[in-house]
Amino acid sequence: MHESSAGREPPAPARGSQRAAGAHRLHLRIPLRLRRNRGRLLRWLVGAFLGLIAVLCTAAVVAYQLTGIPEPHPETVTQSTVFIDDQGSYLGRRGPVDRQEVSLSQVPRYVQDALIAAENRSFRTDDGVSPRAIARAVLASLTGGERQGGSTITQQYVKNALLSPEQSLSRKAREALIAIKLDRTRSKDEILAGYLNTVYFGRGSAGIQAAARNYFGVDTRNLTVSQGAALASIVNIPSYYEKAGSDPKVTAKLKDRWEWVLDAMAASGSITAKQRAEAAFPAFRFYPPGTTEGQRQYMIDAAAKEAADRLGITEDQLARGGYTVHTTFDLALQDATTELVKDLKGRKGTRLHTAVVAIEPGDGAVRLLYGGSDYARQPFNDAMRGAVEAGTALEPFGKVLFGAPLADLPKTAAPTPLKLTSAYATVAASGVYAAPYTVTKITRDGRQVYSARPETQRALDEGAAFMVNAQMYKSAEQSKRAGAYEAYDDARMYKKEVPPTAPTARTAAQAFFTAGAGGGTTRRTVWSTALDSRLALTVALFADRPGEKKNTTVPAQLPNDPAPVDTAEETVAEIWRLATTGAG
Repeated sequence: MHESSAGREPPAPARGSQRAAGAHRLHLRIPLRLRRNRGRLLRWLVGAFLGLIAVLCTAAVVAYQLTGIPEPHPETVTQSTVFIDDQGSYLGRRGPVDRQEVSLSQVPRYVQDALIAAENRSFRTDDGVSPRAIARAVLASLTGGERQGGSTITQQYVKNALLSPEQSLSRKAREALIAIKLDRTRSKDEILAGYLNTVYFGRGSAGIQAAARNYFGVDTRNLTVSQGAALASIVNIPSYYEKAGSDPKVTAKLKDRWEWVLDAMAASGSITAKQRAEAAFPAFRFYPPGTTEGQRQYMIDAAAKEAADRLGITEDQLARGGYTVHTTFDLALQDATTELVKDLKGRKGTRLHTAVVAIEPGDGAVRLLYGGSDYARQPFNDAMRGAVEAGTALEPFGKVLFGAPLADLPKTAAPTPLKLTSAYATVAASGVYAAPYTVTKITRDGRQVYSARPETQRALDEGAAFMVNAQMYKSAEQSKRAGAYEAYDDARMYKKEVPPTAPTARTAAQAFFTAGAGGGTTRRTVWSTALDSRLALTVALFADRPGEKKNTTVPAQLPNDPAPVDTAEETVAEIWRLATTGAG
C-alpha cells in the first residue's frame, strides 16, 4: 500500500537552491531601500545647498547693507602746495604728500583711456569688481599661494584711498562690497577722478598731477598721448619704472609696456591709427634729481613765507592746502647761475659764500635768488638774510638823501644782498623804490586767491638817482683806466646810455660798479653790481671761518687766486648776458 501524498512533507530544497532564492529576495529588498534613501539624500543635499546659497545671499545682502563707504584716509586727501617759476616751470613743492587734485575735465580723454587700457579695460561697463580676480585672490589666500592682482580700477581706488593695504581675505571681501556699492552710487567719472588723484606713480607722486610734473615737468592738461600712455604703463610697478629715463634696462622694459598700452588704445578706438603711428616714446626728467634741485629750496623758502603771509595762514597750512604758487623766479637763469658758481672755493679753513640777487627795477619782482651752495648744510639764505660788510659798496650814493624805506641804508654797515640790490634797482628806476616780492599769484582748485600788485614809492628824486648812476659810471671808468677791468674791455658794459634801438640794447648795462671791504690780500667782501632799466643784478662774495665760541663764525679773507674782484665781475658779466639775452 502506498502512503498518501497528502500526508507527506514536501522534500527539502537543495542547498544551492536555497542560497539562490535568498539572494534574489535580498536583491529585491536592498535596491528599493537604496533608491528610497538616495532620493531622500539627494533631496536633502539639494535643499542644504539651496539653503546655503540662501544663507550666503542673505549674508551678502546684509553685509552689503551694513557696509558703508568709508571716508578717504587723511593722507589721500592731503594735498601739497606746488611752486612754479614765471614761465610755469616746476620749482618744487611743500607738504607731506606730493599730491594735487585735478578735476577729470583737466585730464585729457586719451590719458584717461590710457589708464583704462593699462589697468581695467572693462571699467566703463563692469560692476566695479572682477569675479575672476576675486576667485583667484580667494584661492590664493586659501592655498597660501602667491598674492593675486587683477583688481578693477574701482577696487584699486577703494584699496588705495579707503581701506588699509592689508592682504587678508576679509579685507578683500570688504573691498569688493565697497566697490560694488561705489559703482552703484557714484558715476564712473567720479570713481575715475578719485582713482587718478590717489593712485601712486612712483617718484613720490600720488596722483596724476604730481606724476605729470615729476616725470615730464608739465601740468596734467598738457600731457601728450605718448606721455599719458607712459604714465599709465608705470602704474603697474611704480617703484621699478620710476627710474625710466636714467636706467636703460628699466627704460627698455617700460617702452615695451608703453607699446602694449598704445596698441590697446588703438584697437579700442581711443586713438586713431595716425596717432598710434606718430607716437614717439617720451623723454623723462632725470631721476634722481640733479644738484640744482636742492638749491631751489632757497627760492621755495622765500616764496612760501611770502605766500603764507599774503593769505594770512601758517606755512604748515600752506603746505597742506593744495595751492599753486606762481613765483617771479626765472628757473633757467637760476639753474645756470648755480652751475656757474658751483666750483668757487674759499681758502683753506674758511668757507666762501656767494649770494646773487636780480630785481626788476620799478616793479620789485625778484628774478634771481641764489642763497647758498648747499641748502642741506646751510638752510640760511645768504641773499636774503646774510649781513655782508658793505665796505665801499654804497660809495656811489654819497650824501644823497633816501626816503623810506631806504632811509637807514647809508647807516647800515652790513646790509643784506637783497637790500643793496633793491637800492640799486631804485636808481635804475629813476628813484622809484619797489618793494621786492617773489609771488605773482596763488591759485587753488583752479581759482585765483591772490594776485600781486607792485608796491612802489619814491625814495630818491630823479636828480639824485642820475647822480648815483653817473658816479657808478665814473668809478667804473676810473677802474677801467687803471687796468682793473682789462678782461672786460667791452664798451657795452660801460656805456652810460644805450638807445633802445641800438644793436647792443639786449646786452648793455647802463652802469657797472664793483666795491667791497678790505683791500689787496686782506679783502673780505666783494660786491659787483650791473643795472639798467630792465634789471639790477648784484653778486656778493664773502668768507667766514669758525669763531672761538661754538657755533659762531667770524669774517675771513677771500682767496687771492683767482682774484676775488675778477671772480665777481666775471660772474656778474656772465649772469647779465644770460639774463638779458635769454640764454639761461
